Amino acid sequence: MILKRMAVLAGALLICAGVLPAQITCIEGKVTGEDGQPLKDAVIKIERTDVIGHYQVKTDKKGHYFYGGLAIGSYNVCVEVDGKQRDCANKVKTSTQNYQEISFDLHAQKERAEAATTGVGLTKDQERQMTSEERSQMKKAQADRAQALEHKQKLNESFASGMQALNCANKTGPCVPPAADPNNPQAAPPPMTPETYFAQAAASFKHAAELDPKQDVVWSHLAEAQVGLAKTQTGADQQASLADAKDSFEKAIALKPADPAIHNNYALALAQMKKFPEATAELQKAAELDPPGAGKYYYNLGALLVNAGQYDEAAGMFKKAIELTPTYAEAHFQYAMCLSSKMTVTPDGKTVAPPEMKDELDKYLELAPNGGNADAAKAMLQTIGAEVQTKYVNPNAAKKPKK
Repeated sequence: MILKRMAVLAGALLICAGVLPAQITCIEGKVTGEDGQPLKDAVIKIERTDVIGHYQVKTDKKGHYFYGGLAIGSYNVCVEVDGKQRDCANKVKTSTQNYQEISFDLHAQKERAEAATTGVGLTKDQERQMTSEERSQMKKAQADRAQALEHKQKLNESFASGMQALNCANKTGPCVPPAADPNNPQAAPPPMTPETYFAQAAASFKHAAELDPKQDVVWSHLAEAQVGLAKTQTGADQQASLADAKDSFEKAIALKPADPAIHNNYALALAQMKKFPEATAELQKAAELDPPGAGKYYYNLGALLVNAGQYDEAAGMFKKAIELTPTYAEAHFQYAMCLSSKMTVTPDGKTVAPPEMKDELDKYLELAPNGGNADAAKAMLQTIGAEVQTKYVNPNAAKKPKK
């Protein structure tokens, strides 16, 4: 008899969609995980708001939960995952007319949150499900994104304008006529000279740096434009441009200290300012960062020193380039040319060259028998009375197999 009563009572509690005993109802629903699949073992907490009452149930493998035998009233229904509350339906009113279905879609919730953060990818259905706070976040994200895109476009335009002017100044790209003065459109545009283009490039890169001061490529190109501009100037104007270039290089290095190219270009600018110890230190840093290319950094400084008439210092740089890259043909030739400044003439008119000079010219012809300076090397050997081989063979060239 007792067992029969219990079975009848259990049946009454489970049949919520049908006719229920007075004042008894149930809540059921489904939980979808962030991956869009049914979520098993999610904890559903049901708390009555009008009187004290706490109930709890877990979802099954299909993500479904059910709690019956609830008195008619008002409830807060929340879902917890891994001990963290993820969503709630508050003040749910129950009645005897039907059961209450409260489902939670964490996948849709995640998409709404991402849409509110990025301001993109939101469907109309998702937007209708958003809270007022989420809509507010979405509008702010959209405004921020639009502002960021506009800022990026201006940055790209300034950088592109600077590159176009710089390439034209260096004759490495197509040139377009300089823009007319916007304050005086009737006036003729400035003449197409390297100085004009270097100045335009510097102005464009400077504007780009103001838009985003954390772009090392902007600062390094600004420095290049300022160095180029200095080469077209004299006196105080030249010194001012070089000082600006020094500042720009230092900003670029601060942002990207491991870039050997920036250290190399900075060294060349320092050499132009006759700051040779600082230039050497920068080249040493570039060589440390790029061991395979170390020779070219010292060669570059040697070339600048030659142009400045500093032959002894230049010889030291070419010698260093040879030590780092023994097969660097041009370094051998330029080292020999620096040594030529130490040639003397005896009273009887015989030319006497430093001993190393012949060795360096021979080495150049060995490495580059048909190089651009081959004829000059042969002529220099004849000048110092050395025997000139009629044919130099590159020892590194692969020998053809005998037939």
